Amino acid sequence: MSEIQALIVDDSSVMRKIVERALRQAGLESLVVHEAGSGVEGLELLKGRKVHLILSDINMPSMDGLEFVRQIQMQNLAPGVPVVMITTESSEEHVRQAIQAGAQGYIRKPFTAEQVKERVVSLLNPGR
Repeated sequence: MSEIQALIVDDSSVMRKIVERALRQAGLESLVVHEAGSGVEGLELLKGRKVHLILSDINMPSMDGLEFVRQIQMQNLAPGVPVVMITTESSEEHVRQAIQAGAQGYIRKPFTAEQVKERVVSLLNPGR
């Protein structure tokens, strides 16, 4: 896969940049990042664009990450695209719900580029 299209959904623009930097440090140099500040924005973006990876915060206003994942599934917006949730230590139950809703993994805040690499690269390159 030459160019990787990634969608980062987080209500914090600073956190979106931190996630993008971690992805690049994890070895995904040919990365094109699309950003959304909420689940609602993320869904709109997915309606007009194909992505290879979605990373979403769980706690966001207007539409949280759990509902965002459910809506991706219900609207069939990104079939087969791995979704990785970004969470805080205290939201273990939310992680379980996100996995049940269709997420393929999660990353806990604060995270390192190495943790991002462990969770994300294998989803983009199955079998490696």
